[in-house]
Amino acid sequence: MAQKSSYQRRQNRVRRSIKLRAGSRPRLSVFRSGKNIYAQVIDDLSGVTLAQASTLDKTLRSDIKNGANKEAAEKVGKTVAERATAAGVEEVVFDRGGYLYHGRVKALAEAAREAGLKF
Repeated sequence: MAQKSSYQRRQNRVRRSIKLRAGSRPRLSVFRSGKNIYAQVIDDLSGVTLAQASTLDKTLRSDIKNGANKEAAEKVGKTVAERATAAGVEEVVFDRGGYLYHGRVKALAEAAREAGLKF
């Protein structure tokens, strides 16, 4: 039987602690790949994605030269926050997944905070 990777263990640990603290707040989930970064606001109680943004969006793709840098992450964070507030979400719980709160993940989170999301 194959063991889970350290990333999956960290991801499960973070999600478990988020579910304990979240209450009825939706979750701002972040996924980063080598070339892009993705963010979505998920309501876990109903299992629905309320807002999403990524570097692959047509509206962001023209502004971004490279999807794997902090500037792109900031634009994605700002966009997902604007879309979430338009959907009526003001407070979220930040789910960094198995990633450290550093670099692109931190840039996305801070841009979402500046755009109006509270977490």
